[in-house]
Amino acid sequence: MGSAFTLAEPADAPELAELRTAAARELTANHGRGHWSTESSERGVLANLRQAQVWVARHRATAVATFRLTTRRPWAIDRSYFSNSRQPLYLTDMAVHPDLQRRGLGRRCVAEAVRIARAWPADALRLDAYDAAAGAGPFYRKCGFQEVGRVSYRSVPLIYFELVL
Repeated sequence: MGSAFTLAEPADAPELAELRTAAARELTANHGRGHWSTESSERGVLANLRQAQVWVARHRATAVATFRLTTRRPWAIDRSYFSNSRQPLYLTDMAVHPDLQRRGLGRRCVAEAVRIARAWPADALRLDAYDAAAGAGPFYRKCGFQEVGRVSYRSVPLIYFELVL
């Protein structure tokens, strides 16, 4: 499936909130309620746009995937688990529309995030994933990320991943 990545704009907030919510509902349907069940709002997406770069993949003008890149360390990440890095980027809020999952779009999102990170320039790409069946740990491993730690943050089990660039 061909898709183009662009930086999201405030006008994209309703569609991105809907996309993220669809992905959360699919995870909930497949794995039961958990932290992954949180639904997105337009207001939340707009806040993300002020704090980070939010990218959107479109196919025929429809948002089909999204991810966020930021230099700000997410609240659940403990830097002590990661390699020394002068300019890490954090990959968060990645979502692929449920109808289009398992078609390579997630891998394309990661490849695009890596391309952007190298051009930033960043020297590492970091993220966390739920340490549960609903988590994307196996996916990130297949994409070349290395597991660097397992923690429980506010009773939520997480796996930290890093890709040194």
